[in-house]
Amino acid sequence: MKIKTIVLMIAVAALLVAPAVSAQDTVSSASRVVDADSLMNATSADGAWIVIIQQDLAVDKDIVLEGTHKNRGEVDRKLALYDQDDDHNVTDRYTLEAPSITVKSPSTRFKAGTFVGDVYVEAEGFELETGFTVDGNIYFENEAAKNSFVISGGATVTGDLVNNF
Repeated sequence: MKIKTIVLMIAVAALLVAPAVSAQDTVSSASRVVDADSLMNATSADGAWIVIIQQDLAVDKDIVLEGTHKNRGEVDRKLALYDQDDDHNVTDRYTLEAPSITVKSPSTRFKAGTFVGDVYVEAEGFELETGFTVDGNIYFENEAAKNSFVISGGATVTGDLVNNF
């Protein structure tokens, strides 16, 4: 009986002194988008670090990517408009159409696929990669956002890069 009591006391003490896990420490799973409602939830501050859209999708609302998210301990946010095979090769690309998308999440990447509409960049570290196409203009809301912008891997912008500051 004494052993059970001691073990129980140790277990309770361990729970009381265990470090709390903050929201910043948690790892979120992917947000898979199937319609306008799931898109708006996925891009909110409460959405996951990666927003996956595996179909063409058109919405009539402005999209806002908000919140600071982490992937493997690093600040990261990704809009993924593609399918891939087991070796992570892009096998299919999709199109997202909206009046605009505003990037408020730092270190956001748009990978593969096409966004039809204008992009407003408020956060630093915005990147277009892996053949992503913006069929519209990109507006930089501050100098830091513009100076940290990267375009790589054959990504393109059909419109203009505009300073809005």
